[in-house]
Amino acid sequence: MGKDVIVACDFSSKAEVLGFLDRFTGVKPFVKIGMELYYAEGPSIVREIKKRGHRIFLDLKLHDIPNTVMKAMRVLSRLDVDMCNLHAAGTRAMMEAALQGLTREDGTRPILIAVTQLTSTSQEAMTNELLIDRPIDEVVMSYALNAKLAGLDGVVCSPLEARKVHENCGSDFITVTPGVRFADGEKGDQVRVMTPAQAKEIGSDYIVVGRPITASPDPVAAYERCLKDFIG
Repeated sequence: MGKDVIVACDFSSKAEVLGFLDRFTGVKPFVKIGMELYYAEGPSIVREIKKRGHRIFLDLKLHDIPNTVMKAMRVLSRLDVDMCNLHAAGTRAMMEAALQGLTREDGTRPILIAVTQLTSTSQEAMTNELLIDRPIDEVVMSYALNAKLAGLDGVVCSPLEARKVHENCGSDFITVTPGVRFADGEKGDQVRVMTPAQAKEIGSDYIVVGRPITASPDPVAAYERCLKDFIG
């Protein structure tokens, strides 16, 4: 399994995202389509970007009762995305149902990963708001193990936790890590962050990079910088 940089296309319209992607005249980046763009444009934007030759991580973070998630994943499986996700907090039963729904009749399916804890969540918020008293890394590892036991391919986690996830779940268990920023950039609303070079060092499989690329005056150069720092 190769490493890659996933560009978070957090735009609000088809015109914005296609205008951004038009700037990439050579390489076709692996892109993430999140809630904002998907809710604005619907499944047609996924098909349009896929038709342009991009791999797609559909980041909708499903979290509901098992039967509802299974049916939703069955619909998403028809979009020919390469990766999608759900919340590990939805329990092992929900994750197993999701996997069942996502798997097509011929046995193929996108990569399915689980969100452990959002990179905007601090230990203080976990304790005071979510009433989870365990240390955040312990919670992340427990969620990751549940995802593995449910048959999922990996997890979304902070780059600070990627090495430990691999130690606990195996080197072939995928870690997809947002919260990646250049050392000379702004953190934004991310709390637990790391640079692309640091993420490479601790063994992240995929890094998700948004504003450091999409808000850059030269997004192609910023993307190429990420590739160089993360892959070499």
